[in-house]
Amino acid sequence: MAGHDVVEEIVDAMTDDGEMAVVVKRPAGDARATVAIFQDAPGIRGSLHEFARRLAEEGYRVVMPDLHHRFGRMIGYEASEVTPEARAQIMEMLGAMTDAQIQHDLDAALAATGCDEETGMGCIGFCLGARAVYQTLRRLPEAFAAGAMWHPSFLANDVPGSPHLTAAALEQPLYIGIGTADQVQSIEMHQPFFDAVEPLDHVEVAVFEGADHGYTWPTSPNYHKEAATVSWERTIELFDQHLG
Repeated sequence: MAGHDVVEEIVDAMTDDGEMAVVVKRPAGDARATVAIFQDAPGIRGSLHEFARRLAEEGYRVVMPDLHHRFGRMIGYEASEVTPEARAQIMEMLGAMTDAQIQHDLDAALAATGCDEETGMGCIGFCLGARAVYQTLRRLPEAFAAGAMWHPSFLANDVPGSPHLTAAALEQPLYIGIGTADQVQSIEMHQPFFDAVEPLDHVEVAVFEGADHGYTWPTSPNYHKEAATVSWERTIELFDQHLG
């Protein structure tokens, strides 16, 4: 299915906290299904645009809300752009996020793009976006049929609503990719979540030897080709099988 021409646009959505940009990328013809992307902490930047474009080339309509909109429009940093000042801003934005805000932003993005009545959708998240994937699958089981998490964060913590507390009841297929060298959000930190989903045949946890946090992005010093390639292949297989 790869090779579709891609149409790209930014749609404005209204949230309780003001206007939010929503990145939309879709094949020029009919899309096979919609996929929501939840960004990681550095925000929407060139690397995420390229990832979304690849999904659109596979035939999927991609909807990506700008989760940092409460701090400014389309704030995003590549790894080479993260100065001490940028890092401080990223941490401030990360610390201000809540599950409720992210889910509200998703709802606003789906409504603004005409996807709010769709079923058979998918979602993928990186780092903090992985927790959003879980919350979305649990909250909207009729709309979202499958999800994928790459180098996840915050799947097991002491914050109310921590995913590990209800993970054993997850019904939709889920792919999780994580590396043994990830010390930002280590395998050990997520172990309560992994233990909860271990009996579930529809949840795959792929562990990559030597892969670090942020292994997805070719522009990052943490890029890990095997982890990124396998995660892409498994995610596309999952979406091809379950979405639409």
